[in-house]
Amino acid sequence: MSTATATARRTGRGSGRGAGRGPGRWLADHLVLVLGLLVLVYMTVPVLVVMLMSFNDPASRNSYSFDGFTLANWTDVCGPYQLCESLVTSLQIGLLATLGATLLGTLMAFAMVRHRFRGRSAANLLIFLPMATPEVVMGSSLLALFVNVGVAGFLGFWTILVAHVLFCLSFVVVTVKARLAGLDPRLEQAAMDLYANEWQTFWRISFPLVFPGILGAALLSFSLSFDDFIITNLNAGQEVTFPMFVWGAAQRGIPPQINVVGTIMFLVAMSVVLVGELGSRRRAGR
Repeated sequence: MSTATATARRTGRGSGRGAGRGPGRWLADHLVLVLGLLVLVYMTVPVLVVMLMSFNDPASRNSYSFDGFTLANWTDVCGPYQLCESLVTSLQIGLLATLGATLLGTLMAFAMVRHRFRGRSAANLLIFLPMATPEVVMGSSLLALFVNVGVAGFLGFWTILVAHVLFCLSFVVVTVKARLAGLDPRLEQAAMDLYANEWQTFWRISFPLVFPGILGAALLSFSLSFDDFIITNLNAGQEVTFPMFVWGAAQRGIPPQINVVGTIMFLVAMSVVLVGELGSRRRAGR
């Protein structure tokens, strides 16, 4: 058999194998990638619609179609009555609840992971109860608590803050505990072998390693607090947060400025994530 004939046969077999790899075979090889892209599109489309509608000039208050392009919604964000006031209230409660829940939750996570004490197993179980309890049950229970302690007439900013700290606390503890459980204890032991005391070991070794988990827990707490409606509505009194404003505005026709606020919050969140990712890559490249 000549060399040319053998080469032709090998080429023919190779092209036959290539021809057998049709669209079905390609889809089977890239199924996970395709599903991931579809999920990404499914999650992104509503956000893109919100961004688009932030430039909408609706023909009426009850119009939910794109009727015309305008920048007036961005230049007059506080146009609808009480929109900016409710937004500021939600931001204040979210920041304070995040600070309180992150501080308390981090201390609780360290105690549960690093120490052995009586009732530790029960405490680990109780931490999951606020996460598993329906919000309407938790909200009504907190309302009953406030009524029984005699603060029913003072429902408002501070009762919302207490409620948000309580239901955000579990998420912080679980997130920070997961980070602590994955740390290598030999790093801290090595620091103490190099004559670092407990305080120096914590701030130079433990805290920098746990900080990504603490930051993630804080961001999760803020998003949960800012977004909450059910627990807030039951314990708000006369106070109006941004989700409550959106719910009330929906009864009369949602103003397009709400889409502007949603777009701004999304862009801020994406900026925080991108900055964190760039910082992680920069540290990893050193």
